[in-house]
Amino acid sequence: MCRSRRRSPLPSLAACTALMLGAGIAALPPAASAQPAARPPEAMTTPRATPNCPSDEAVATLARNLLANRPSPPFTGMTSLEDGLCAQDKLVRLLQSHWGRPVGYKLALTSAPVQQRFGVNQPVRGVIFENTVRLRSGAEVPARFGVMPIIESDFLVRVRDDGINNAGRDPVEILRHLDQVIPYIELADVPLSGAPDAANLLAVNAGARLGVLGQPIPVEATEDFARRLGAMMVTMTDDTGRQLAQMPGTAVLGHPLNAVAFLLEDLAKAGRRLEAGQLLSIAGFSPLITPEPGRTYTVRYDGLLAQPVSVSVRIAPAP
Repeated sequence: MCRSRRRSPLPSLAACTALMLGAGIAALPPAASAQPAARPPEAMTTPRATPNCPSDEAVATLARNLLANRPSPPFTGMTSLEDGLCAQDKLVRLLQSHWGRPVGYKLALTSAPVQQRFGVNQPVRGVIFENTVRLRSGAEVPARFGVMPIIESDFLVRVRDDGINNAGRDPVEILRHLDQVIPYIELADVPLSGAPDAANLLAVNAGARLGVLGQPIPVEATEDFARRLGAMMVTMTDDTGRQLAQMPGTAVLGHPLNAVAFLLEDLAKAGRRLEAGQLLSIAGFSPLITPEPGRTYTVRYDGLLAQPVSVSVRIAPAP
């Protein structure tokens, strides 16, 4: 079963597999407390041509392979991050009819060592879809939920209103325009047969595929809440008790809200703005981990609230 420990009726594992592969939209209904924006900005999915952008045909082939869980070779000929974003925009347009409308963004490459590995000095963004945020804590997903399944300790924030676009870099001002922070396990996928560079990572939408949400936490627009976000300890363990990763909130660009500030600036350069209800996925609290079939993974956040909060996902046994 693609199931959760909650009492709501849930789809079968076959239906969950169909969700992963884009064959349908069959998963948990979004919680009322975590509804995305009613309508994404048109610019989110409007391709922007660049001189070395992969062709429509090449991106369509990538999309078909991605939906069929087949690897694709990295694109050749791209010379800039802008070329990768151009390919990403084309891919997002093709995936919407399979994975639902865009409901926000993800931010990857949020630590200096990972950026150095990809030859860049900044994070990169991707688009997340309705199906990306359908699953709730305790859900079970197929072992091969993607071409190259990856599990990460992440965190979501939800936009309260569009005033966030003018919030600058002040943590409390950013918090005033957020209404929820949400424990989140990202189930990412880099569907390439070769090692990607940063442009190719952008072209495959920064690996966005699925995720599992925990219980939303109301935001407090205070210095203390901002401090707790930076000081929290994020730990991933499996059901054997093995600790797989542990990082503080400061592992992400010095503070998780710095990631929000960067995303605001990056979107503004592209003429885009955030809207109320959009979800922002912030990565960087663990290395990229290949999940093992039959294992359950839990990410715990200590120090954010008086008691630890957590989110978990079970990887189904191999067929």
